[in-house]
Amino acid sequence: MIHLPNLIQDLGIILGIAAVVTLIFKFLKQPVVLGYLIAGFLVGPHVPLFPGITETESVKVWAEIGVIFLLFGLGLEFSFKKLTQVGKAASITALFEIIFMLGLGYLTGQILGWSKIDSLFLGGILSISSTTIIVRAFDELNMKGRRFVSLVFGVLIVEDLVAILLLVLLSSVAVSQAFEGVELMNSSLRLGFFMVLWFVMGIYLIPILLQKIRHHLSNETMLIVSISLCLMMVMIAANVGFSPALGAFIMGSLLAETRDGHRIEQLIVPVRDLFGAVFFVSVGMMIDPKILVEYFWIILLMTTITIVGKLVSSSIGALVSGRSLKNSVQAGMSLAQIGEFSFIIATLGVTLKVTSDFLYPIAVAVSAVTTFTTPYLIKYADPFYFWIEKRLSPTIKERLARYEAAMASDSGDNMLSLIWKEYGIKILLNSVVVMALALTMSRLALPQIEKAWLIWIEPSLISSIVCLGAIIISGPFLWAVVMSRARHAEVYHPETLIRLRRLQYGIAFFRFAIGVALAAFVVGQFASLTAVPAIILLAAATIGVYFSRYAEPLYQKVEDRFLDNLTEKERDELQKRPMTPELAPWSANLAEFVVSPHSPFIAKKLIDTALKEKFGITITMIQRGEQRILAPNRNEMLLPYDRVFVIGTDEQLIQVKAVLEVTAPSQPHAEIATFGLDSVILKSSSEYINRPIRDCGLREKVDGLIVGIEREGQRILNPDSSLALKENDLLWVVGNLTKLKQLKST
Repeated sequence: MIHLPNLIQDLGIILGIAAVVTLIFKFLKQPVVLGYLIAGFLVGPHVPLFPGITETESVKVWAEIGVIFLLFGLGLEFSFKKLTQVGKAASITALFEIIFMLGLGYLTGQILGWSKIDSLFLGGILSISSTTIIVRAFDELNMKGRRFVSLVFGVLIVEDLVAILLLVLLSSVAVSQAFEGVELMNSSLRLGFFMVLWFVMGIYLIPILLQKIRHHLSNETMLIVSISLCLMMVMIAANVGFSPALGAFIMGSLLAETRDGHRIEQLIVPVRDLFGAVFFVSVGMMIDPKILVEYFWIILLMTTITIVGKLVSSSIGALVSGRSLKNSVQAGMSLAQIGEFSFIIATLGVTLKVTSDFLYPIAVAVSAVTTFTTPYLIKYADPFYFWIEKRLSPTIKERLARYEAAMASDSGDNMLSLIWKEYGIKILLNSVVVMALALTMSRLALPQIEKAWLIWIEPSLISSIVCLGAIIISGPFLWAVVMSRARHAEVYHPETLIRLRRLQYGIAFFRFAIGVALAAFVVGQFASLTAVPAIILLAAATIGVYFSRYAEPLYQKVEDRFLDNLTEKERDELQKRPMTPELAPWSANLAEFVVSPHSPFIAKKLIDTALKEKFGITITMIQRGEQRILAPNRNEMLLPYDRVFVIGTDEQLIQVKAVLEVTAPSQPHAEIATFGLDSVILKSSSEYINRPIRDCGLREKVDGLIVGIEREGQRILNPDSSLALKENDLLWVVGNLTKLKQLKST
């Protein structure tokens, strides 16, 4: 008889039980992750109902591979550019919630008499919400078109990044067993340095690599290439002292920026799901029912802290960021759970053997309970908001409304943010590249050259030559730090440019100081240099930056290639997108739908359909036979085969299309050639300044609607009719183009 290895036997048991349990959970319409946890519990060593697992250590290896692919998949969904598009509200909400829950978790652990490490890990476990559970709940409740959902998704993006940072910081604390601020600061700076470096090098090199071999990449080859890149980054991260999960996440986010990102994400799903199932099953295997019974009241306490703490902290964070009370409560109710990242953080503690045995099953139990409660919390968010609103005094309501309006009006770019955008980002990226080149030349190239030439050349001379080479190679990037000009100055308001020019001398001095410091850093990496050669090389680097003829054109080529790679995916998607009118600075456009006779909104007034409230869209025109209803009012009805023109984002339009049961958007009709999208800037003499949209009379004058406003950098899509217009507002209006042109001339 052929001997069957225990590992294969164990894997068959794990996947077999997982398949059965998940089918049951699919039938019950419950999250599959819970099914995996229960499957692991059933095949684990603590429940003798099924054949037990013999090779537990091997299963742990499979589980670690599962974490790598889970983080790789999350990285493919993350994308660094999504983080830049999150916005102030989501960032403030996420950071407020994470800091609050970290502190609350740590304080709770200390009150219960736990160790500092256990308390710190508890804070990390409770601070991160579950992307998987929330997205599934929104899908099942058909809520993806609601306004607060974009805020929740933004918060989840920030949380994913913070979770990665927590993994690194918790690893450092666990290994050193120290809570020293200096050590944590060093770890954070080191992490930031490597993340920026990997981002710059990845964006520059990976798209070039994929472009060279794209014609040879079948699905099979693409899968192998992407997995190999993932594992290479895992090895790099591990060799520089970070967790393998960080490397997987970084590579996933880098590949997400390429035009092949979506294809790779689809190919990796089966692999991610397979190893992810093994990981979650292994999590379930570690659940000891005795510990659950022993710590029942603590589990109940942690569940309460998670739900109440996240609800309160997320809601307050959203309020502080300038969101309405309703949106804040809805977001808070949606984020009140923990999930996959909490498992990974808990697993980290077990792997490093720094946390107590009871912490892991407590985290799993709390996650399971909050997973069940999440859909109900989201569903009853509106009734809970109305309950709160009834108990607020008119004074508090008025103050909240004023604060929301003030935050909306003051959300534009200030001078510091402008300087950061135009100079700070470029200085940061190029400084990291310069330091990386210096470290590479001194720690990798120099030892190899010394081995080969030390017999014939003096060590100090070798160091001088290699140092000079490092200066020459890093020269273009040093030039960029000190001399490069702003790329986007032309898009700013003239008054802003005047203020920026007044600071030019101070900015120039600051950049020069950074350039000198970087040059000194490069020279300082070569310890064997004597004083005189070091001073000469430093002076040569400083002078060369200012007078080099090759640095500027070479750097421009590098920067253009980097920016070209960075925007490759967007350009590719833009080419594939149908040529429909687009509301540019948003990912919003004007689409045409045909109302099906089977639509639930047939013969209903627009006010009763609540399409804007549910999906965030605006109906700009209804074409009914030969009749055109421009800017229809709330009492207008939808009839079968009406051609409805809708403004909204891609996601919103997909949702609306589903409820209207339309066919593919038809080609623009010749009769509506004069109907379209245009922009108008409100000058100081405009009669509309300080007047609400509903009272300005634009609907009647141009047969249209204001569908977007740009105000001091802030972008408001489908603004509320109560919003007051301000000087220098850029209005995006859908209406009669002839009348719009007349309006612009006045």
